[in-house]
Amino acid sequence: MISSLKNNAVYIIFISAIAAVIFVPFIGNCPLFDWDEVNFAECAREMVTSHNYSLVQINYRPFWEKPPLFIWMQAASMNVFGINEFAARLPNAICSLVSLVALFVIGAKFLSQKFGVLWALIYAATLLPHLYFKSGLIDPWFNLFIFLALYHCLKFLNPTPKNKAFIHALSGGLLLGLAVLTKGPVAVLVVALTVLSFLIWNKQLRLLMSYHFIVFVVTTLFISGSWFLIEYLRGNGELLFEFINYQIRLLETGDSGHDGPFFYHFVVLLLGCFPASLIFIISYSKSNQLSADQKLHRKLMICLFWVVIILFSIVKTKIVHYSSLCYFPLSFIATLGIVKYFSEIKFNLLLKILYWFITIIFSLAFTLVCFIDHFKPAIINSGLIADKFAIENLKANVNWTGFECVIGLIFFTSAWLIFKAIQTNKIKLLYLGITLNLVFICLAILIVVPKVEQYTQHATIEFYKSCAKQKCYVETHGFKSYAYLFYSARQPDDYTNPDQVAYINKQLDLMESEGHSRFTSFPTSNLLWMENGKIDRPAYIVVKNINESELKGILTLKKLYSKNGFSFYVRMPAK
Repeated sequence: MISSLKNNAVYIIFISAIAAVIFVPFIGNCPLFDWDEVNFAECAREMVTSHNYSLVQINYRPFWEKPPLFIWMQAASMNVFGINEFAARLPNAICSLVSLVALFVIGAKFLSQKFGVLWALIYAATLLPHLYFKSGLIDPWFNLFIFLALYHCLKFLNPTPKNKAFIHALSGGLLLGLAVLTKGPVAVLVVALTVLSFLIWNKQLRLLMSYHFIVFVVTTLFISGSWFLIEYLRGNGELLFEFINYQIRLLETGDSGHDGPFFYHFVVLLLGCFPASLIFIISYSKSNQLSADQKLHRKLMICLFWVVIILFSIVKTKIVHYSSLCYFPLSFIATLGIVKYFSEIKFNLLLKILYWFITIIFSLAFTLVCFIDHFKPAIINSGLIADKFAIENLKANVNWTGFECVIGLIFFTSAWLIFKAIQTNKIKLLYLGITLNLVFICLAILIVVPKVEQYTQHATIEFYKSCAKQKCYVETHGFKSYAYLFYSARQPDDYTNPDQVAYINKQLDLMESEGHSRFTSFPTSNLLWMENGKIDRPAYIVVKNINESELKGILTLKKLYSKNGFSFYVRMPAK
């Protein structure tokens, strides 16, 4: 036992060190992306600048869409490392370390140290999980809390003499409560559906009335309800009402234009988790020679996978990271197939065609992207792109050296090695292929993503940063954004002009009478004041070229310049 613990400690230290090397450096080399990533970072920045850590804010107004736990992590990071991209993304880099160690420890207990190491490797070497660890999104911590809560549920629902069921019940409730405080009550829904389907499958519904399950539920309610109760007692009941309405809206409508077909998340997982997704498919039916306890683990993973993908396929709002909790069961089943059934798993003809189709598409995309400047004139002049905004985006001056094509070649080599390994039962080729895929992902995020950012939003980020150097007002006209708040470093006193306050309140009253929320209407009201009210500072307005005509009637606006699909205007205060 002592020898095993020592060996595990060596692996844990090794995995932690590798995760730190892979996920921490260079996470600040690219601006935050609108909307979600910069949204959360701005909430954290406003906590720091206002010294108000009890309430999540946007525009220094209450922001009801997310609870505060992840925002607190980012704010703590910003207090140490400054307000920048590195600080905003560091919490998820830390999450990568915790997640990979957790996968190893759970995997080692489930089957073997080999299983734990390979599970952590596959997870790190899969595109979407890796990408989110280097982002400022909430989901990595949210998913980890839910995954670990379910693991503890398994332990207290099916205890062994060595298991301390009460401790597992408390731990599971604590982790699920933290998940709710990270992103909201959908965590409870996911866990409830997963546990319910698991118990139905095992014919153990009676366990819902067990003492330990009640401890789990009470602990979850106590932890998750703490912040909400405090805010209610502080007089923010309206905020909580908006929060509940927002959660319902996400389920019932394609919020903010994020809708899509039922099969959306199936495609996301197939492409975003390739090639692990195809290994998952060929390993899915394998369960022979597993112990009773191992079969329970496998059943829980399968329940989690199907609950998440079906739930968020039904939900009207479709966003890539909504199915990100599937990464845990998907990589688990893929790892199980490799470690336990490697000689049995093979691609059939249909999966071979699909495998090579995805491989060729990805390889060509990452190989040819560095030559986009050569194709740009032909693409623009061909008329294939009808969107004038997209055409202007494409005109951005980005420095491609040509050597970026090596990234596509690395991906192709990795895919070939993994395919060859599975077809010929050569495990060493598989390890080499997975490692090369990890190299491909690291290089793609380090080199390609910052260049793509220059086409999409860099012109606006550059402008917002220039606004941060002066006392001014900044807003966007006709499109939603949080980037202008973060990069122009808006301060609390930017919203205290008496004329501004009176004008905005009047507009908010009008919009509320028309059925709109006061919370969501604030940016629009502020923009109307900047365009028509009595301003005391320069007011800068950013608009997409396709909506520029909407500003023609405001004679006091002066156009500064246009760049990559965006136009920049200023309105100066009257002398």
